Amino acid sequence: MRQLLLLRHAKSSWDDAKLADFDRPLAPRGLKTAPLMGRELARRGWLPDLALVSPALRTRDTWRLVAAELPKHVPAEFAEELYEAAPAAILARVRQAKATSLIVIGHNPGLQNFVLRLAGAGSDQGVFKKIEAKFPTAAFARFTVDGDWGSLEFGGASLTHCVRPKDLAA
Repeated sequence: MRQLLLLRHAKSSWDDAKLADFDRPLAPRGLKTAPLMGRELARRGWLPDLALVSPALRTRDTWRLVAAELPKHVPAEFAEELYEAAPAAILARVRQAKATSLIVIGHNPGLQNFVLRLAGAGSDQGVFKKIEAKFPTAAFARFTVDGDWGSLEFGGASLTHCVRPKDLAA
């Protein structure tokens, strides 16, 4: 059984209108929620073996803050094709992974659409509906996958969880 975690980058800043989209940093809220989500992954024991990260500044910073909260070092690959990727591009990159437990850090709307298209038999319908309604910044979705990454198809994984920062608010 393989595990796939899909994490939308944390809240980014729009303060500097001169910055290219690719170069937008995290907003103060993003700087707070990214470590929170990392701690939650660690608490649940959902530890990836590999991170596939869009190279945009906000996704790299999200991963850096999440990874700092994990109890083990997780290597990261910064994949150009994940920047604002469509679901088919995300699937193509996941199929190349060499890990049992994988985390992908990316962007909406592609990441949300990927989650919805990947969910197949055995998926939790309540979780599906929650993600269908909204997949906010710093939220993550968890899938279990039978078989290897190379044979993964849309509808070929079981969506088990969605955790949003507001779910963890004390």
